[in-house]
Amino acid sequence: MTHAPFIAVEGPIGAGKTTLATMLSTEFQLPIIKEIVEENPFLDKFYRNMDDWSFQLEMFFLCNRYKQLEDTVMQYIDKGKPVISDYHIYKNLIFSERTLKGTKRDKYRQIYHVLTDDLPKPNVILYIRADLDTLLKRIDKRGRSFEDAMDTAYLQQLIEDYDEAMTSLAIREPSTPIITIDGNKVDFVENKDQFAVIALQVKEHMQ
Repeated sequence: MTHAPFIAVEGPIGAGKTTLATMLSTEFQLPIIKEIVEENPFLDKFYRNMDDWSFQLEMFFLCNRYKQLEDTVMQYIDKGKPVISDYHIYKNLIFSERTLKGTKRDKYRQIYHVLTDDLPKPNVILYIRADLDTLLKRIDKRGRSFEDAMDTAYLQQLIEDYDEAMTSLAIREPSTPIITIDGNKVDFVENKDQFAVIALQVKEHMQ
C-alpha cells in the first residue's frame, strides 16, 4: 500500500517524461527517480536488430527498474515521503508485448509479475500524448546516437500501444487518476502558464 504521494510521468519515447518529472521535482522539492536508459548496453544493438536483442534489452530494463522501485519503497514511500518518477513499472509490459514473441514473451511475463506484483503503484499518473512528428522532433533534438536507427513504424506502433495501455490501466486501477497532457499543443518547457496548470493538477493529488 502506498503511504505517500507517488507520482509517475509516462509517455512514448521522446514525449518529455524526464523533463516534466524533473520540473515537477524542482517545483515541489520532491526526490526524483529517473529510469536508466543510456546505460543499457543493448539499446544500440536492439534498434539495429530487434529480434535478436529484445529479450536482453527488456530484462535489463526490468531488473534495473525493479531495483530502483524497491529502493524507493525503503527510502521514501514507507517513510511517508512523496516521490516522483519518470516512468511507471507497467511500461515494461507495454514494450515487451510489442518486442517479444512466443516463449520469450511468456517467460518475461512470468518474471515481470514475480518482481513487480508487490511493488507500490503510483497514485497519480501524468500521461504525455504526442503524435509521431512531435516525438521525432524531440528525439532528434536530444541527439542520442543509438536512437538514429529507430524504425519510425516501431515508434508509431508504440504511440498506439501507450494509448491502449493507459485505457487498460484506467480500467484496472480506477482509483488512480491519469492526467493526460497533449504533447502536441502543450509546451511545458517554454510556456510557464502551461506548466503551472500541470503543477496545479499534481498539487491537488498531493493533499
